[in-house]
Amino acid sequence: MNSLGLYVVCLGIPLVIGLWTQHRVKSTFQQWSEVPEDTGMTGAEVARRILDANGLQSVPVQGVAGALTDHYDPRTRSVNLSEPVYAAATISSTAVAAHEVGHAIQHAKAYVPMTVRSALWPVTSFASSTWTILLLIGAIMGALNLVLAAIVLYAAVVLFQIVTLPVEFDASRRAAVQLKTLGIANADESVGVHKVLTSAALTYVAGALAALSQLVFFALTFLGGRN
Repeated sequence: MNSLGLYVVCLGIPLVIGLWTQHRVKSTFQQWSEVPEDTGMTGAEVARRILDANGLQSVPVQGVAGALTDHYDPRTRSVNLSEPVYAAATISSTAVAAHEVGHAIQHAKAYVPMTVRSALWPVTSFASSTWTILLLIGAIMGALNLVLAAIVLYAAVVLFQIVTLPVEFDASRRAAVQLKTLGIANADESVGVHKVLTSAALTYVAGALAALSQLVFFALTFLGGRN
């Protein structure tokens, strides 16, 4: 495969897939943000209800600025919900809030993939801020040892992305179970919840695919003697 073909396969195609998944998650979230949740519970109330039902009364539910900035912070053991989720009572807000609580439940139960991901985070944080600089310097100077070090660091970033996949899918599974068990989402609403969670999961799959493809591109380009 020539350099152009390698570039298209390893970088171009994953980029297109990534853009498509980002568009899909935004459009799906918007679509189901217009559908009210029958119980009238806001995202914050849904999160609190599930947390309390699982003995996690000490885990706070907080609002954060922005859209699609929802996350669970294992350092502070807090569920953080974006503005469109925290105060809204829609299918989208219900799905996202339940998903983030799924991470809190994982943490409480010492879910192995989440534990592994947390252990990888310090290395990943360092690698993310370092590998590009090493790769650039190594390429300019023709220093293969620096290029190799950069690729090894980037491999750690890729590993983190891959380990993230089961963490995210399991959180969504836990969310669906909790919503059904606690009677928060009925059968019809569960369809929308599933669509919101699936579209969000696809972004993680696309991200892992892009990271892995880029790693292959760097390995073949710099270590395989390609120009």
